[in-house]
Amino acid sequence: MPTVHLLDYVAGNVRSLVNAINKVGYEVEWIKSPDDLKNAEKLILPGVGHFGHCLSQLSEGGYLEPIRQHIDSGKPFMGICVGLQALFSGSEEDPDVSGLGLIPMRMQKFTADTKSVPHIGWNSALKTNSGSEEAQTFYGLSPNSKYYYVHSYAALYKPGILESGGWSVATATYGEEEFVGAIARKNIFATQFHPEKSGQAGLRTIRAFLNGDEFQSLSQTSVAGKNEDGLTRRIIACLDVRTNDAGDLVVTKGDQYDVREKGDLDAGGQVRNLGKPVDMAKKYYEQGADEVTFLNITSFRNCPLIDTPMLEILRRTSETVFVPLTIGGGIKDTVDTDGTNVSALDVATMYFKSGADKVSIGSDAVTAAEQYYEAGETLSGKTAIETISKAYGNQAVVVSVDPKRVYVSRPEDTQHHTIKTGSPNAAGQNFCWYQCTIKGGRESRDLDVRQLVKAVEAMGAGEILLNCIDKDGSNSGFDLELINDVKSAVQIPVIASSGAGIPGHFAEVFEHTTTDAALGAGMFHRGEYTVNEVKEHLKDEGFLVRKFEADI
Repeated sequence: MPTVHLLDYVAGNVRSLVNAINKVGYEVEWIKSPDDLKNAEKLILPGVGHFGHCLSQLSEGGYLEPIRQHIDSGKPFMGICVGLQALFSGSEEDPDVSGLGLIPMRMQKFTADTKSVPHIGWNSALKTNSGSEEAQTFYGLSPNSKYYYVHSYAALYKPGILESGGWSVATATYGEEEFVGAIARKNIFATQFHPEKSGQAGLRTIRAFLNGDEFQSLSQTSVAGKNEDGLTRRIIACLDVRTNDAGDLVVTKGDQYDVREKGDLDAGGQVRNLGKPVDMAKKYYEQGADEVTFLNITSFRNCPLIDTPMLEILRRTSETVFVPLTIGGGIKDTVDTDGTNVSALDVATMYFKSGADKVSIGSDAVTAAEQYYEAGETLSGKTAIETISKAYGNQAVVVSVDPKRVYVSRPEDTQHHTIKTGSPNAAGQNFCWYQCTIKGGRESRDLDVRQLVKAVEAMGAGEILLNCIDKDGSNSGFDLELINDVKSAVQIPVIASSGAGIPGHFAEVFEHTTTDAALGAGMFHRGEYTVNEVKEHLKDEGFLVRKFEADI
């Protein structure tokens, strides 16, 4: 197969990018030193996380000048995410660090007045039109496709400025802000979105770049079609994975976190087995899931360093599933079986190298929050959230929250933040607070959900996976009161979880809360509904969703 050179400055999950490049018919050769760039014909620079960290790493490694020389020579160059941002003169994220300076503009942080930051999810990349040229696009971008973005800083678009410098530009809007989603000029192509995580639409752009297919005419059908700009409603499929009694990893689902069969004498209280993780993840991807989450619900009992089957699941899934993958369970400081101390950052790195894009932290986040408040709301810099987000960016860290309701007669009866609920308990109490739990809901802590989410946001978490023990397995819909309470407390995105039983529950949560995404599990695993059926229902209700595109 033909080859492409890839420069990795330790940018998180590059396994998926390699898999995507292989998928479209190319092999990867790694740039291991600045001298290797002399032999590179096609060069890709991926990036996640902090602008300053990326550019500093490239500078200290002696790569910046060879990259400039590669671009100046006319050889093909592609930048992804921070790889696009590197082309600009600088960024507000680190004003003291300069970019390559090919574009005399600076990256700016999204305003968080009416929207969550980071910007996470599927958005557009619509080519700007001068009004005189034939309708066309570049590098396979389609006005009818959506692409996966995850970033806090962007090149805010001002009509005509980039175009006057010879750049072709595709933009997206987030709230009221229009920003650059992709740019191209001569031998340069760069995307703010992650094509390797954008399904078939992203694979199409990678293939077009590698094949040198810069400009393509748009069909009249595409031009005349309804091009809906903006962020779609994310639907996430979640797979709870654990070992069954035979020692095999299976997908399971519990009722209020109890995953063993009940009332079946033949089952003998066995772990509920709903299928094989890799096969089910691929099925949900093909149904149109926007992300897939694996929660290893028993890894807190074991050392994750010996949990090689879970790593293999990630490796195999990332070969065929080109949407973001999240892994949760056991992301903490630990001790290997030989007595070696291993940091949470090292554990996370292991998962990233195996194909994960995000790690989800649960019980350890509660402990870190308790210590944060005990220290007078002072950051230690040593928690799993802080160390991982500093290395890989806050978009790589999800905090999984497992709260349950505690009812009181009056707000004065507790020191914790309460809400007045429309669902009083049997005793008629209509106030409650949400108590945080650890160890799969088996242990309660004297910490409420608002305290937790504010603390982890301060530590650098980029997203909240908001479960609800009271709703888990109920198929009665999401806890809308809980979601609105948490959304009012933080600016980072929130994923609604627990309780979905029918497609209407997804429409309900998007209609009555400002949640950024919604997650389903049991209703998908049991085959009662598909992800596509949920999306079709949302579309019928007037919500913007991403459609699944067939294989390229």
